[in-house]
Amino acid sequence: MSNATSSLDTRKRKPTNIFKSEDPHKAEKPKRKKDKERRKATENGIKALNPNWGYAFVAPFFVMFLIFGLAPVIYSIVIAFYNWDPLGDEQQFSGLMNFTDLIVDDQFWTALRNTFSIWFFSTIPQMIMAIGLASILRNPRLKGATFWRTILLVPNITSVLAIAIVFGQLFGRDFGLVNLALTYLGMPAHIDWIAEPLPSHIAIATMITWRWLGYNSLIFLASMLAIPSYLYESAELDGASKWQQFRYVTLPQLRNTITFVLIVGTIGGLQVFAEPLTLGGNMSGGDSRQFSTLTLFLYEQAFVNNRWGYAAAIGIFITIIVIIISAINFAITRRISSEEND
Repeated sequence: MSNATSSLDTRKRKPTNIFKSEDPHKAEKPKRKKDKERRKATENGIKALNPNWGYAFVAPFFVMFLIFGLAPVIYSIVIAFYNWDPLGDEQQFSGLMNFTDLIVDDQFWTALRNTFSIWFFSTIPQMIMAIGLASILRNPRLKGATFWRTILLVPNITSVLAIAIVFGQLFGRDFGLVNLALTYLGMPAHIDWIAEPLPSHIAIATMITWRWLGYNSLIFLASMLAIPSYLYESAELDGASKWQQFRYVTLPQLRNTITFVLIVGTIGGLQVFAEPLTLGGNMSGGDSRQFSTLTLFLYEQAFVNNRWGYAAAIGIFITIIVIIISAINFAITRRISSEEND
């Protein structure tokens, strides 16, 4: 029996590995030491990368921002308080004279009205059409979706001068295709899209809409694709129609995107320059200044009349308008979101 028991014990015992220590504590010591060394080397590497290479990668952005972003802003604020003539030797301090002259300038208020009129006719319809196009492109059964999404960016990369030439022919008074189409629809023809204020604003707004519609559509499309599919599935199970799904699922999820597009569109609308300049053909914005916008008026005062201080005051006023409109949009969006959470 003793021999049998000893043989069973030898069978149960595992074969000895000559490369491992019999003592488990002795075997763990080298591993722990290597792990500590590896961890210490990793920590030292991360500590070495953060202060040295991190600042080196970020530095070019701050250098470019200081030179081409912050420095011009500070320079514009300074010269807004001077009677600044770049060709003169002496620059006279004028205080708030440029701002007081701006308030009583009729040409400035004409440019402001034109700017907001063009902004209204371009931004609001453009946003509605962009959401509609994005909804069409979001359809999974749409064939050639990649092709259509690529085509939408073609107007954005087209030259503004080429766009102005084409739209100048389309909106011609006597032989324009737009007036010809209005004639077939029974509407009054021979509308002067260049000389009259309101038609000229609609013509410029059409140019802006054609150029930026595809870009904004892709922004809305990206936001729509990020909406969880289970929201649509739940709405469909509850019996919601396609329009109800769009109204109660898609639009609430696009709230932040709509705010972003509206703010960017406001900034771009207040900076409209190339379209009225190329379509109007002169710096003054037409015979009755129907094409004059804030940026075109700023450019005229700076580079035609050499009133750089006055132009800087116009730029500061444009910045204040953008800040006010952005704050209003942010407040409205925050209030809507807080009401929905309640």
